[in-house]
Amino acid sequence: MRYENPHYMAEDAGAADLIAGGRLQLGISRGSPEQVIDGWRYFGNRPVEGEDDAGMGRRRAEEFLELLAGKGFAQPNPHPMFPNPPGLLRLEPHSEGLRDRIWWGAASNATAAWAAKLGMNLQSSTLKFDETGEPFHIQQAAQIRNFRAAWKEAGHARTPRISVSRSIFALIDDHDRAYFGRGGQEEDQIGFLDKSTRAIFGRGYAAEPDVLIEQLRKDEAIEAADTLLLTVPNQLGVAYNVHVMEAILTTVAPALGWR
Repeated sequence: MRYENPHYMAEDAGAADLIAGGRLQLGISRGSPEQVIDGWRYFGNRPVEGEDDAGMGRRRAEEFLELLAGKGFAQPNPHPMFPNPPGLLRLEPHSEGLRDRIWWGAASNATAAWAAKLGMNLQSSTLKFDETGEPFHIQQAAQIRNFRAAWKEAGHARTPRISVSRSIFALIDDHDRAYFGRGGQEEDQIGFLDKSTRAIFGRGYAAEPDVLIEQLRKDEAIEAADTLLLTVPNQLGVAYNVHVMEAILTTVAPALGWR
């Protein structure tokens, strides 16, 4: 959101959701580490006084949410080219219900709680700030609990959605074993997003289906979430990725009660 114009984005999102028949699930965030220094400045964006770029991203997200709510804010022209509805005008096209289908990609417990207070769904990926030194899935499960507690405190009427992302590969043929059967993904990884921000990257899963099922049963964050997003190797082509998804759906998901 550090790069986005909230007004343009609300227009585009509304149009996309109407075209999709109200099926758009839109994930947003402050953004990942960049290839350039302060790249958002080249798009004409500036933090206000006392605000860093992460705060700017969150502020623009709040503006975006306000626009999606559909409340009128613009004074109509008294001599319009086309007739206007009464009162202040909102952005068009407006898609009713889209506001409840916005997901925030949170890397910390604090921003997860912030997203909950604003009524966004939670999207937690394979990376988060290392806040306790515990294994990734345990920290992520704690993040989900913090999100739910903040949601309850905010008093929202609806039930939120929560997703986690994982790299999961069932090794069922020689192609799978050649691509992913050599190990190297079994442990969480630690790194730094900048000079002071320590991050933890969640492990991947690649094993025979029966082994995979037992490993995934122990992942506390998958258990705590209601939605699992699978990261797939798109560089390996459509056909292979269809195979990857089918393998999970047929050999792993039933035993874990996923649907």
